[in-house]
Amino acid sequence: MAEDQVDGMGMSRPRDATYGVDVMELRKIMEHHKHEGYDYVQEKHGGVQELCKQLYTSPNEGISGSPVDLEDRRKVFGSNVIPPKPPKTFLQLVWEAIQDVTLIVLIVAALISLGLSFYPQSESEGGESESEAGWIEGVAILGAVVVVVLVTAFNDYQKEKQFRGLQSKIEHEHQFSVIRGGQDKNIPVGEIVVGDIAQVKYGDLLPADGLIIQSNDLKVDESSLTGESDHVKKGEKTDPMMFSGTHVMEGSGKMLVTAVGVNSQTGIIFALLGASNEDGEKERKKDKKDKNRLKGEEGNGGSRTNTAGQNTPYIENIHPVVTGNNAHNNSNANNKVPEEGGEEGEEKVPKPKVESARKEKSVLQGKLTKLAIQIGYGGTAVAVLVVLILIVKFSVTKFGIEGESWTAEKTPKYIETFVFYFIIGVTVLVVAVPEGLPLAVTLALAYSVRKMMDDNNLVRHLDACETMGNATAICSDKTGTLTTNRMTVVQSYMGGAHYKSTPNFKALAPTIQELLVRSIAINSGYTSRVIPDKDGEGLPQQLGNKTECALLGFVLDLGQKYHTVRDEVPEEALYKVYTFNSVRKSMSTVISMKFGFRLFTKGASEIVLKKCNYILDCDGKPKPFTVEDQEKIVKNVIEPMAGDGLRTICVAYKDYHTDASTKTEDSEEVMKDNHDWEDEDSVVQNLTCILITGIQDPVRDEVPASIKQCQSAGITVRMVTGDNVNTARSIATKCGILTPNENFLVLDGKEFNKRIRDANGEVSQELLDKIWPDLRVLARSSPQDKYTLVKGIIDSKLSTSREVVAVTGDGTNDGPALKKADVGFAMGISGTDVAKEASDIILTDDNFTSIVKAVMWGRNVYDSIAKFLQFQLTVNCVAVMVAFFGACIINDSPLKAIQMLWVNLIMDTLASLALATELPSMELLKRKPYGRTKALISRTMTKNILGHSIYQLIVIFVLLFEGNNLFEIDDGKYAKIHAPPSQHFTIIFNTFVMMTLFNEVNARKIHGQRNILEGLKRNPVFIGIWTGTFVAQIILVQFGGTVFSTKALTLDQWFWCVFLGVSTLLWGQIITTVPTAVIPKKICWWRRKSSAEEPEMEEELEEEVDGMPGRRGQILWIRGLARLQTQIRVVNAFQMDFDTSQLDSYDKRSRPSVISLQSLQSAQHKPAVSKRPNLASSPEVDENNSRGPWFARQDSIPYADE
Repeated sequence: MAEDQVDGMGMSRPRDATYGVDVMELRKIMEHHKHEGYDYVQEKHGGVQELCKQLYTSPNEGISGSPVDLEDRRKVFGSNVIPPKPPKTFLQLVWEAIQDVTLIVLIVAALISLGLSFYPQSESEGGESESEAGWIEGVAILGAVVVVVLVTAFNDYQKEKQFRGLQSKIEHEHQFSVIRGGQDKNIPVGEIVVGDIAQVKYGDLLPADGLIIQSNDLKVDESSLTGESDHVKKGEKTDPMMFSGTHVMEGSGKMLVTAVGVNSQTGIIFALLGASNEDGEKERKKDKKDKNRLKGEEGNGGSRTNTAGQNTPYIENIHPVVTGNNAHNNSNANNKVPEEGGEEGEEKVPKPKVESARKEKSVLQGKLTKLAIQIGYGGTAVAVLVVLILIVKFSVTKFGIEGESWTAEKTPKYIETFVFYFIIGVTVLVVAVPEGLPLAVTLALAYSVRKMMDDNNLVRHLDACETMGNATAICSDKTGTLTTNRMTVVQSYMGGAHYKSTPNFKALAPTIQELLVRSIAINSGYTSRVIPDKDGEGLPQQLGNKTECALLGFVLDLGQKYHTVRDEVPEEALYKVYTFNSVRKSMSTVISMKFGFRLFTKGASEIVLKKCNYILDCDGKPKPFTVEDQEKIVKNVIEPMAGDGLRTICVAYKDYHTDASTKTEDSEEVMKDNHDWEDEDSVVQNLTCILITGIQDPVRDEVPASIKQCQSAGITVRMVTGDNVNTARSIATKCGILTPNENFLVLDGKEFNKRIRDANGEVSQELLDKIWPDLRVLARSSPQDKYTLVKGIIDSKLSTSREVVAVTGDGTNDGPALKKADVGFAMGISGTDVAKEASDIILTDDNFTSIVKAVMWGRNVYDSIAKFLQFQLTVNCVAVMVAFFGACIINDSPLKAIQMLWVNLIMDTLASLALATELPSMELLKRKPYGRTKALISRTMTKNILGHSIYQLIVIFVLLFEGNNLFEIDDGKYAKIHAPPSQHFTIIFNTFVMMTLFNEVNARKIHGQRNILEGLKRNPVFIGIWTGTFVAQIILVQFGGTVFSTKALTLDQWFWCVFLGVSTLLWGQIITTVPTAVIPKKICWWRRKSSAEEPEMEEELEEEVDGMPGRRGQILWIRGLARLQTQIRVVNAFQMDFDTSQLDSYDKRSRPSVISLQSLQSAQHKPAVSKRPNLASSPEVDENNSRGPWFARQDSIPYADE
């Protein structure tokens, strides 16, 4: 191997040299765990430093980062992406669309009708013209089915393409910090290569495998691999192994990237799963056949053959991925897969619970599920009734009144008649189920998500968009969300003096000067930097932790350079670091000194001050700091600062001497021989206070107006912050969360817990219900306090409509609250990867105003779907009633099968697109939220649906019975089957379509507004689709002929059809005049609240459907849900959380064109929130499971259709 070349700008491999280690050896290294990995690297490669040389990288400078070097590394070690399976072809989507049971029934019926039409008939049985009409109608129905299938497949194709692009954008948002050419760089995770020096920190989701080079109190959550919830402490010698897909929960450090993409642990597992799914598909099919055969042979009394053995290779293939892992071995030992033929496996493996499905189902999905089931029941009943009535009337007439007998010659004619009746019944069912509803939902969500990206809302889970429209409460962070997150030190206290501006540095005592600069420079994350503006006129750029940047900026304002101190004491020279976390609310760093060690500490002022026994006086000498002195400082310094809305930070230090002879001050301490640096509580005590700062973080200019909008919209805004109570109260008042005239609660975490816990220390919902309605500010709160508050509000039943809660968060420990919330918002700028993975929406600008825009879009989605429902249910009600009464009275439906297919499957699809693309207006923020339990269809909508249905039915029945006389045309009633189309029935069909088209304009308003044309110009999509549908109807009527059962109309007849259509606009104004209160609540059957038994029924239904996916198409009344599953399939990709029943179908789901590991890890694992038992100890091993024990998860996100 050629000698290493370091050019001061990172290392690169000489062209004539080869790497000292290959891919397989790097994979072998990462198969070890804990100290075994360290021992192996030491033995085989001479340590991590030598391994760096073999990979031509420098621990401090990194790789060179030149294009040639990067390309070479990708060629040798691979890229940090996993090539996805190609997306489904258009033909595959066509095949899926045609699986719909109703379409299959229509195809079969049309084929039968088509076949019977070619059976020779005598003149008396109908003649040649009817025979021609028979095959034309069969072909027409088949053609309509083809159009529907193609439209559905095309829509699915477009949506998958769109959401793959959205997913790719989410991927690009994930970036990671690496050192290249001696400089820190943030790069997309897909660009990381082997040899990179990655800087890991609190909150990161590791995108690749690596070895620790430097660790500062680094702790990692490896539950995604091991299933164990305890955080693993990482160190260069104790446990240097870092695995992709794991979360950094505490500390910081550097790691050498050793494996990326398919060679990382996550990549290996996914590659094996992909191969297993392909190789195992035949095995599973064979297994199912064997099961059925065994059931037939053995009966109930036979012995059971374990089929889990079929899946054993799946798990065995994955075991070598992390060999040497004791935790894995223990887990596996508890979960051995029995030998084939054993009896343990099937009996002891628990089935996944479906309780999470109900819990995680979005508000709108729950309401649509209930509505679809109710409509399905009604539609099935009417369809069956229509068929029965037609068959009974035909039989009574033919075989009873006319006295005909069933002969072999007439059998085809009778069967054709029954098939015709069956087609009518199926068509009624098609019309009864709101076919366009799933598409309306998907289009509304897709349109809103795309527009929300322009409003700085990156939606990760589509259902969060509509859920936000129901939000009744927002629990918001303070820093960065309500404030600008640009922090500056505006006040300080040191040397016994309180400074309201930047002090004169030279006037400070030399000891204070040195300690102030060194403590801030060293005891801050070295990734936190302040970069002056290039022109010297603008504000300096703050990189990293904003509080630390404020302190570093204070050093610069004093005329000092913190870089000089960091050059003297580089990060790798730090002896010990106690990183900041939400529990300790402080950070401490230990450095080596000539006399021993020096400890620097900074953190929340009242917390650090309690640990101070000394304080520097004006001469820089430590003097005793009594409890009385502390109270004076709190009262005279900290509280006034907090009252001004400032964040107060205390900076302190302590010297540890190794030799008692060097000790000069009482504040110094002599170390004991067995001094334990791991015991933070004993180390960080008896401190000496150097400085107290007041840091200003101004409220964003637009926030007060946004909060006022929320309050007008019926949304309660609460501030949950880690800041001091006085600081939080001041900021809340400036924002408008607190107002002088209202008696709202402001509590800190300690008082909050005291009030909500019972005598046993457990959280009491009853006690919590007494607090949260008036609580507006929760200060000095921990993530657990935040979670408790959110859970309490969601679970509370004080309000009949139930609360829908949105939460913002940026820290790793905010994950539980973000997951528990109905909608979790993560900060795109300041948020950690863990918080982003737990969230539903990412605020790319960290601005509260963007949340208000999300509320607008969410309500707009809700309204768009409600508008379509109002329109669709009117169409369905009229069409079903016309078909039903037509069957009862004239033994036929005035609206033919092909016509109803046109109305329901084509025109309604276009209507869903038209109504789903309405833009939101500020009016949406002037009404109260719907809440969790309010019915989707309001009484006003019920009034509109019933009013227009009654009017349209009256018009159609008048035309049916008197139309031939009014227009002086031939009567179309009682015509024989397959008789040529008549103008009479064409006028009925055309009038129905015209009334439907103009009622589409009425449907744009669902809250009783009179001006139905308001905002119409802002929606060119609606205008274009409406006009196009009108033109299509003209062509269909004038030239459709026998295919569409129409006969060309005259200009006069067209005038009356259009006039009757326009009359629905006038009738709509009359309906609006009628008070909503006159509509009896009993009429609104779809608005009744669920009984106590209904949740159980729905849960059983979900479990049944989830357990028997192959039978969904056989249940007619659940057809709407099956369609919803097809339409929102892409939504599932966003919340794909591989649970026991989902991994097997992973390859069947759409994926982005390029999947980075960050995406796979986010899809595979989300921070656990619930307290459900860890499934790692009991993995399911059956035909639907192919994962090893470390895939066990603690929480599951159901699919949208569950």
